[in-house]
Amino acid sequence: QVQLVESGGGLVQAGGSLRLSCAASGRTFSNYAMGWFRQAPGKGREFVATINWSGRSTRYVDSVKGRFTISRDNAKNTVYLQMNSLEPEDTAVYYCAAGATPDYTPYPAGYNYWGQGTQVTVSS
Repeated sequence: QVQLVESGGGLVQAGGSLRLSCAASGRTFSNYAMGWFRQAPGKGREFVATINWSGRSTRYVDSVKGRFTISRDNAKNTVYLQMNSLEPEDTAVYYCAAGATPDYTPYPAGYNYWGQGTQVTVSS
C-alpha cells in the first residue's frame, strides 16, 4: 500500500514563500510520476504541477508558472513544491499524488494514490 505524507503547509503573507514536501513509501518511488493538486474552499480539485519519473520533465498550471517549482529526490522518495511570490488566490489544501505511470499528466485520473493534504493560507 502506497502512503503519501505531505508537510510544509502553513500561514504566510502575500509575497512570501513555502516549500511543501511529500514523502512516499510502499512502492519504487522512482518508477512513477508525481503531482501536486489543490482545492480551494467551494471549488473543485485543481492541477498545480507534475513531474515525470526522472525529474527531467515538468508541467504547471498557467497561474503558477514562474512562481512554483516542482522537484523530486528519488534517493529520499520525496517530491517537493517550492512556492514563491504567493498570492491570496493560492490559498487551498494542497494534495500530493502518485502517478500510475512514469510519465507526467495533469489529469487526476492518472494518479492512483493521494495524500491527506496540507493547508496553505496566504493572507493579503
